[in-house]
Amino acid sequence: MTDDGGRRRLGRGLAALIGDAGNEFEVVERARGTRRVAIDLIKANPRNPRRSFREDELEDLTASIRQRGVIQPILVRPAADRPGGYELIAGERRWRAAQRAGIHEIPVVIQDVSDREALEIAIIENVQREDLNPLEEAMGYEQLIAEFAYTQADLATVIAKSRSHVANTMRLLKLPDAVKAYVNDGQLTAGHARALITAPDPTALARKIVDEGLSVRAAEQMAQKALEKPQAAPETKARPEKDADTKALERQLSDILGLTVEIGHRPNGSGELRIRYKSLEQLDEVVRRLGAAT
Repeated sequence: MTDDGGRRRLGRGLAALIGDAGNEFEVVERARGTRRVAIDLIKANPRNPRRSFREDELEDLTASIRQRGVIQPILVRPAADRPGGYELIAGERRWRAAQRAGIHEIPVVIQDVSDREALEIAIIENVQREDLNPLEEAMGYEQLIAEFAYTQADLATVIAKSRSHVANTMRLLKLPDAVKAYVNDGQLTAGHARALITAPDPTALARKIVDEGLSVRAAEQMAQKALEKPQAAPETKARPEKDADTKALERQLSDILGLTVEIGHRPNGSGELRIRYKSLEQLDEVVRRLGAAT
């Protein structure tokens, strides 16, 4: 694993490599090693943290590429399993739209990087452009931690975010699947989802937020109220009503001992006899009487 200084250099140098999406013409001028590659030589990266691509955004980009072509290069690396082929690192949306537009060649920047570095770049590029939904971002962080022994502090350095941002984002992975589905669909924001992490019933609260279009602040207040609400005590089974003979015997024994006596009689003929005392003196008296009766 590279040291912290190496990670900081990667984070700072990424902007120069992939550019600012707001000025694509400058990106072309700045990019070094840009070349055109047949689009069918490029395959998607199965490790790309981004999983979902909105259909309306793809259609808009496809229309733009039909008119202007692919202006901003995508980032690729040589494919380990296909000589002469390439694997995407960043820019999958442009690559998908170019395929739809019927483009045969696209501009690329080729970088010979490791699996770890490719995943780092993919996550940083998507985070900087806000292309990942919160769960995709969390899963990308989890992948770096699981496969490459990253710490949350390492990730914070690489993506130029705070450690608390990394920690709070990863906590979203603990949410129920039903809540995650709302996040993936864009019906809940990261702020909404974070408010639900400690809620007693996050699925029910998520449904209410979506149905009523509640703000993040309203969601936080609702989740806090749910935490403060006392939980109902578990229902206890009602004791069966005692028959008149059992009640009479309890009264008779209570009068003799001067203590509360309970008889628990079962249908099979077995049962238990309980004598309640309030002091050691009362217990001694019970013992004395029982001993005298023998």
